[in-house]
Amino acid sequence: MSIENGLLNKAGEILSKQTPLLTRDCLDELVRTVLTRRELFLDIVSRHGSPLYIVEPHVILDRAQTFSDIFRQEIPGLELFYAVKSNHHPALVSILARNGFGLDVSSGPELELAVESGAEKIIFSGPGKIDPELHQALAHSDRVTVLLDSFGELERLDRLATEAGVTIRAGIRLTTSDDGLWRKFGILLHSLPELFATAEKSSRVSLEGIQFHTSWNLNPDAQSRFIEKLGEALKELSPRRRGQINFLDIGGGYWPPAGEWLLSAGTPEGRLRQDILNCVDSPLSHHCLPAATPETFARVLGDALKKYIYPHIEPARIFAEPGRWLCNDAMHIALTVVDKKQRDMVVTDGGNNIIGWERFETDYAPVVNLSSPGLDEHPCHIFGSLCTPHDIWGYAYHGTDIGPGHVLLIPNQGAYTWSLRQEFIKPPARAFVMDSTITNSLSNITTGRKANL
Repeated sequence: MSIENGLLNKAGEILSKQTPLLTRDCLDELVRTVLTRRELFLDIVSRHGSPLYIVEPHVILDRAQTFSDIFRQEIPGLELFYAVKSNHHPALVSILARNGFGLDVSSGPELELAVESGAEKIIFSGPGKIDPELHQALAHSDRVTVLLDSFGELERLDRLATEAGVTIRAGIRLTTSDDGLWRKFGILLHSLPELFATAEKSSRVSLEGIQFHTSWNLNPDAQSRFIEKLGEALKELSPRRRGQINFLDIGGGYWPPAGEWLLSAGTPEGRLRQDILNCVDSPLSHHCLPAATPETFARVLGDALKKYIYPHIEPARIFAEPGRWLCNDAMHIALTVVDKKQRDMVVTDGGNNIIGWERFETDYAPVVNLSSPGLDEHPCHIFGSLCTPHDIWGYAYHGTDIGPGHVLLIPNQGAYTWSLRQEFIKPPARAFVMDSTITNSLSNITTGRKANL
C-alpha cells in the first residue's frame, strides 16, 4: 500500500468515528446552575472588578470528601493526597490540609506551600529534584515521603540524608511506559528489584512503598492494566522485599464525571477537516468525551487491587492523588466586555495569560453572560485583551445580547488555569476567595475576602 493510500484510509477511519456530541441537557444544566447564582457573581464583580478568579474553597473540600467516601467503600482506608500542581491557590491547599487530607507536591515551592498550610502528610513526587529541594524534604522528614524517580536520585538523597543525620521515608516511582515521552517519569518495572537492592545499602533512606501514575484517565482501564502488570512483578519479589512495601500509591489523573468538553477543532475529525479542507465547523457544535463515574473508578480499581496486589502485599496502605477531579469546579473566571467591534466579535478585559495557554481554541467551556442572561447560545468571537489573535475565550455565548460593560462568567475553571497563569503582556488577574460559609444568598457575600495572590 502506498503512503498516499495509507493516509486516505486513515483519514477515512478518523472521519467515520465521530466524537460524541455534548448533549443540550447537560450544557443547559450547567448554565442554569450559573444563572441561579447570577446576582452573587455580579455583586462580587461590581465590588472587586475584573478580570477575576472567583475561588470557592468549600467546593474542593466537598469534592475531596466525596471522592474519599466513594473510594473507601471499595478500598478501605484509602488515603487521599491532593495533587497541588493542578491548582496551588493557597485557599484551596490550606482548606484540604486543615481537614486532614494529604498533599502531593512536585517542587520546592509547592513543598513550602504544603508545609505552611499545616499538612501532616506530604508526598514529594516529580522528576529532576534538585539538592535544595531534597534538603527541604529532609528538613520536614516527619511528614514528607519522597517518591524516588531514579537510581541517581536515591544516591543523592542518601548522601544528603547522611550528611544531615536524618532518616527519611521514600517510595519508588514506576514508569507506566517503556517508550515515548512518559518514560521520563520513574524507573522501568523490571528495575524494581535492583532499586530495592540498592536502597538496602542506605541507612538513611527508608524504602516503604511504590507509586505509579497514569494521566488523563477518562476511565480506569490504564490504571487497572498497570495494576495487573505490577502484580506480576510483585509476585517475583522475595517475601522480605514485599514485606517492605507499606503503601501503594495508584496516582491520579481522574477525569471529572462531566467528561472532557471539546470544540470541533479539539476532535480528530475536526482537526482533519480544518487542516485539509480549511473547514471550520459551527461554533455551536460541541463534543464530549464521556468519563467514568467515581463509583466506577473505585469499583474497578478496588477489584484490580484485590485480584493482583493484595495476594502479595496485603494489607498495603493505598494512596490516591486526584487533582483535576477535586479542583475543577472550585474556581471560575469573570470577565467584562470592553469593546464590541462587530456584531459577532467582542473584546474582554482579560487575556488567556489568566489560564496560561490557548485552551479555548480546542477545549469548550460555556461563556455565560450574566448581564443579559439566557439559556440560548449565540455565535460570537469572544477575545481577550492580549496582543495576539490566539487570545480567545470562546466562539459563542449564552444570553440574549452582548455588549460593552456586560459581565461574562466561565464556570469550573479550577484545573490547570491558576497554576499555568503567566505575566504575558498583561498581569494575571486578581482572586476573590469566598468564605466557606457563603451561600447563594446575596446577604452572605460580605463574608468573602479579596486575595491579591
